[in-house]
Amino acid sequence: MATINIWQQFKALIPEGVRFVATVTANNGNGTSQVALRDGAVVTVKGESVIVGQKAFIQDGEIKGTAPSLAQFEVRV
Repeated sequence: MATINIWQQFKALIPEGVRFVATVTANNGNGTSQVALRDGAVVTVKGESVIVGQKAFIQDGEIKGTAPSLAQFEVRV
């Protein structure tokens, strides 16, 4: 049954869970990888589909795919 509640329709467009981009530092060989976050923290996540040195999309502790390496800027307002 389709809902007519606009807020519920909007929420359905947004994926659930935490999503971020990190750099793969190691593939562990057991189905997990080490990734480095922008703040320098290292985290172990599920998946080995991205090679070392490339950026990856991480969602809910799992590699979802390769992320593009784009320029990063920090602006203070």
